[in-house]
Amino acid sequence: MSSKVVKFGGSSLADANQFRKVAAIIKADKQRRFVVPSAPGKRFSDDVKITDMLYKCCELAGSGLNFDKEFEIIKQRYNGIISDLDIKIDLDAEFAAIRTELKARPAKDFAASRGEFLNGKVLAAYLGFEFIDAADVITFDTNGSLLLDITVKKIRERIKTVECAVIPGFYGSTTEGIVKTFSRGGSDVTGSIVANAVNASIYENWTDVSGFLVADPRVVENPDVISFITYKELRELSYMGATVLHEDAIFPVRSAGIPINIRNTNRPDDAGTMIVSDDHDFNDDTATYTITGIAGSKGFSTINIEKAMMNSETGFGMRVLKVLAENNVSFEHMPSGIDTMSITVDSATLQPVREKVMTQLRKEINPDHIEIEDGIALLAVVGRRMKNTRGTVARIFAALAHARINVKMIDQGSSELNVIIGVSANDLNEAIRRIYDMFINSEK
Repeated sequence: MSSKVVKFGGSSLADANQFRKVAAIIKADKQRRFVVPSAPGKRFSDDVKITDMLYKCCELAGSGLNFDKEFEIIKQRYNGIISDLDIKIDLDAEFAAIRTELKARPAKDFAASRGEFLNGKVLAAYLGFEFIDAADVITFDTNGSLLLDITVKKIRERIKTVECAVIPGFYGSTTEGIVKTFSRGGSDVTGSIVANAVNASIYENWTDVSGFLVADPRVVENPDVISFITYKELRELSYMGATVLHEDAIFPVRSAGIPINIRNTNRPDDAGTMIVSDDHDFNDDTATYTITGIAGSKGFSTINIEKAMMNSETGFGMRVLKVLAENNVSFEHMPSGIDTMSITVDSATLQPVREKVMTQLRKEINPDHIEIEDGIALLAVVGRRMKNTRGTVARIFAALAHARINVKMIDQGSSELNVIIGVSANDLNEAIRRIYDMFINSEK
């Protein structure tokens, strides 16, 4: 029987009622055989995530302070879920072992991982599934890098005789047996790895939104959900901060050709967003918009360089980039003209070496004029259909011109999958809204 891997985020497992929703979703499809849970998230706006509570306990333990009060709150949270669900499981031994370990060796990775570990135990008991400790199968090297091939082999060996299982997200262990976590949100990565290992037909990532949105809902009111998005499009939008899942969750499923479905635990009937391979056949795709999504990010600076006959100086660009590299400053975009060049960089990275970079550039390239412009925002307009649609860039400029928004930089990739636009940070949100109106509202 083909399998689906289903990952549920912290908001999906915040309390007993959410557990019931999750169980109903899993039992509605017999192919949902492998479940990856996060630690309990917030139940309300002022609530505290279990992972943050565990970090606090670790911090106190590391300072030689008593953390019984904080740890008791964690115990009450889990025991409350167990009691409300009326399941027969006792976590006292696990709680005691965690407390002992924190007192003896207060390691942050171990502390943080226990949220998923305990939630996995509870969910497995509630579903009647086998529990597989992620520390037994997810393997890192001594430097903390995931050993994907070894991990996949371990998972496949472990599930040979397993019909259904819960494998906690977010953590694993090193080859020396030390618990190691991914970065925050890493349960997405675990789900992706498990999907690869079991050769899943699909990886369902259940969260609290009904898919990937065309634009940030904090900027655009009630933006549309993206029905289909390719891995390349997702990469472009995620680069600008528009993400619903951990960026490292892409490779394990992409390499195996497994699609990801972003779904909403609280609205399970919503189709959500399908993340598919770049060569997916879109002949039957009902999406009608020219663009797939819009995303933007602030915090950039542009180094503007002018020099007569710049184009005739062999290695000019290389010398500019050499100065940046020597100061550990990477560039985001570098559009140029015959006698001009603009290099967009991260402002926070540039700031500590700002004067040093300017001094070195003046010495290295002897420019006629050089200046740094701060307060730049980058906006990405992404879409696989843009390549074959005439006038896309003209429509972007028209939308911004009507709003009297000045374009400071434009850059288009060779694939014609995205257009990057630089605007003043103060204009970013309005620019996103205007482009959304031009391509989404006007095409409905």
